[in-house]
Amino acid sequence: MMENIDKRKEATYHASIAAGSVVCKDIKLLGIVTIGAQNVVHPRASILAENGPIVIGDGNIFEEQTVIRNKLPKDASGQPQTLFIGNNNMFEVSCVCEAKAVGDNCVLEAKCYVGPEVEITNGCFIGAACRLTLPEKLPENFSVCGTNHLRKIMSDKPLSLALQRDHLAKVLPNYHHLKKPRQSSTTEGVIIKKEPEESLVS
Repeated sequence: MMENIDKRKEATYHASIAAGSVVCKDIKLLGIVTIGAQNVVHPRASILAENGPIVIGDGNIFEEQTVIRNKLPKDASGQPQTLFIGNNNMFEVSCVCEAKAVGDNCVLEAKCYVGPEVEITNGCFIGAACRLTLPEKLPENFSVCGTNHLRKIMSDKPLSLALQRDHLAKVLPNYHHLKKPRQSSTTEGVIIKKEPEESLVS
């Protein structure tokens, strides 16, 4: 009996999903998660608010087996810290992001890892299979790529995700079940939020 209760506790989440986002049903959610407008979340992605809430902006793409995890320690007053992810970011297949924060217009390529002591600003590019674990704040338009983790400031900004995002938003509903609006704040709870300023928990 206790084992069943523990499993239900592990599966508990409270998600707020803004209108216009395409969120496949076959994903893993944990904790308090807010997903903004026009996001695309592929099947088998995981958004795990383990140590505190996760707030996701607008227009991001989360590919298969992506893991977004809040591993941030509590702040000086003992309160959970929120992991903020900005707008128009690409998280490619099997990347793991536990960063302090992610800005706008960033690309995390396949199988890369960003640890909880790294802060990603705007326009950053993390190459495939690169691992960032030491404490640092990446400057804007910063690139880390290659087997030697070559670092440089990029002269060009990342390309817009608009066309890819629009295509996925049309195609994914034809092949995958999507999250349905349902009023709940515990296990398997999803709320479709139409007004971004509404409170996550009433």
